Amino acid sequence: MTLLISTIAAIIATVIWYVNPKARQLKCGILIWLYWGASLMWLGDAIFEYAELKAAYFTPSAADMLNDTFLGLSVVVLALIIWLVYMLITDPLGTLKSELFLKQNENVSKKDSFKKAN
Repeated sequence: MTLLISTIAAIIATVIWYVNPKARQLKCGILIWLYWGASLMWLGDAIFEYAELKAAYFTPSAADMLNDTFLGLSVVVLALIIWLVYMLITDPLGTLKSELFLKQNENVSKKDSFKKAN
């Protein structure tokens, strides 16, 4: 399940990045690398687990499938969090910078108007 979930997330993110030019501006490539890296990691895990378990690999218990589902979703969410932190730090569209600068200008103008009034 972890391999399936991370690969589906990687495919969806790749298609969105390819189709939407705004996604390229928002640095979705970082998210794609994270998802494809996780997919390769889970593929390696699946290969080694299959070598150990043979046919039993394809008949997991319900508890194992549930654990793998939670783990796969956790990896997807963690990659999104890493991407969001990266977006906040780099601010590729300048949105955060402009909002902070706008608030600074408002505070300065309020101080100036207060000084003029007194």
